[in-house]
Amino acid sequence: MLRFKTSTTIAILVAVAFGMLLAMPNLLSQSQRDALAAATPSFVPSFLVPTQGIVLGLDLQGGSHVLLEVDVAELMGREAQNLRDQVRQALRETRTPLEGGIQMTTQGVQLRVPDDAARAQLMPLLDELEVPLESATIGQVGTAVVVTEGPGGLVTASFTEPGVTERVSRAVTQAIEVLRQRVDALGTTEPNIQRQGEDRILVQVPGLQDPERLKTILGETAQLEFRFLANPGDSDVEMLPSEDLAGEPVAVERQIIVGGEDLIDAQPAFDQQTNEPIVNFRFNVSGAQRFGDATTRNVGRQLAIVLDDRVISAPRVQSPITGGSGQISGQFSVQEANDLSVLLRAGALPARLTIVEERTVGPGLGADSIRAGITAAAVGALLVVIFMVASYGFFGVLATISLTVNVVLILGLLSALGATLTLPGIAGIVLTIGMAVDSNVLIFERVREEERLGRSAVSSLDTGFSRALGTILDANITTLIAAAVLFFLGTGPVRGFAVTLSLGIITTVFTAYTLTRLMVATWFKVRRPKTLAA
Repeated sequence: MLRFKTSTTIAILVAVAFGMLLAMPNLLSQSQRDALAAATPSFVPSFLVPTQGIVLGLDLQGGSHVLLEVDVAELMGREAQNLRDQVRQALRETRTPLEGGIQMTTQGVQLRVPDDAARAQLMPLLDELEVPLESATIGQVGTAVVVTEGPGGLVTASFTEPGVTERVSRAVTQAIEVLRQRVDALGTTEPNIQRQGEDRILVQVPGLQDPERLKTILGETAQLEFRFLANPGDSDVEMLPSEDLAGEPVAVERQIIVGGEDLIDAQPAFDQQTNEPIVNFRFNVSGAQRFGDATTRNVGRQLAIVLDDRVISAPRVQSPITGGSGQISGQFSVQEANDLSVLLRAGALPARLTIVEERTVGPGLGADSIRAGITAAAVGALLVVIFMVASYGFFGVLATISLTVNVVLILGLLSALGATLTLPGIAGIVLTIGMAVDSNVLIFERVREEERLGRSAVSSLDTGFSRALGTILDANITTLIAAAVLFFLGTGPVRGFAVTLSLGIITTVFTAYTLTRLMVATWFKVRRPKTLAA
């Protein structure tokens, strides 16, 4: 056990050196890291000149914390409107006469078809709305929509409870992706965006000290639509507030020419004539074709640009717009134009999000947390070093070296993974220090026991390391399992603690056993002692 091949020794030393290299960027400021990255030639692999440092969490560097809730009522209202449009399409295809039109209900729509023959022709198309819902664990769990017939030709299409749950879950998933794109566009580092319960989303943005801007970015649904202002006498219209008329309502056609889902790019710019901030946009191929066809047929009419049910601009179509691009103006400030372009590029939220909880952590509080964490780690490490040196002498010094390398390797791995270090994460590092020393104590006590039994120095060392290995692995594997459970079932800071603890377990087994054994073997080869002072 004390004999190492040259290749094994080199591999251990290279692993230690590489871990130290990964941890080095944490000694540099962000500007120094950027300068180092810019000065590194492109042909040099990035792992040879790492520039990624540890990302500090919200509790360490300050930032904004917002808890959002999906407006389920609005979401299901939109879903009911979509359901109404599907029913209306089925009525057109079958030319079914109605009595009283399509009525909206709290869970769907209802209509009355007194004619039995017409209803018999319509029902097969409506039955197609009953799309089955599948669960990954138990298979089919019902349908999202149920269609029923009642007395007097009453037909009802309603969302089921599993259907509502599925729509809300899908909306939350979509909202998380949209929010992630929006927050990333702000240039922040390592935002934490995750689901909380069935209909809530937690957003934590370390380093962002402007909660109002974050709330604006997160809360806007950014539902962009292009319609036409209604002509006098049109019936299928709705009244929407107009920015050009100081909020006065204007009549807008309900028919949407092109929606925000066909937008592929949006960038802030300045109008060349007025020098006012604007947003340039560009459609995909299908959107550009529909937009071009609509503007060709409606030259001279006013085009309503509707954002979140507000007419932000209503320019007149002077000529067909067939290039698939255009601009949005609306007396924006520079930041408003930039934020609007971020919202449009990221896409629309599936439903409005309401802010349930918000708070801002100042950088001063984060600095206090860092100082407290470093103090706790330093005091703990110092007490451990004193105990090890006092108990095991020179072997305690070797254990201290191993412990120092262990902490450096943890920092290097956190940097390489781009993991976010939180205050519980620091607690995980402190706990790792104690666990690493525990492994060394197991080894050295086993060595002492073997020497008391009359074994030679080399036999005591060899037997002590080999027999302690099983105990070390058992203890660390069980802790690793617990850390894995915390990571997969926990959220936020709990996961941060699990990450640092898991990395600490891996580096502990390497340093406390492998590296310490290499140092002991090297010392024994040089000194050749007859007895051990451990």
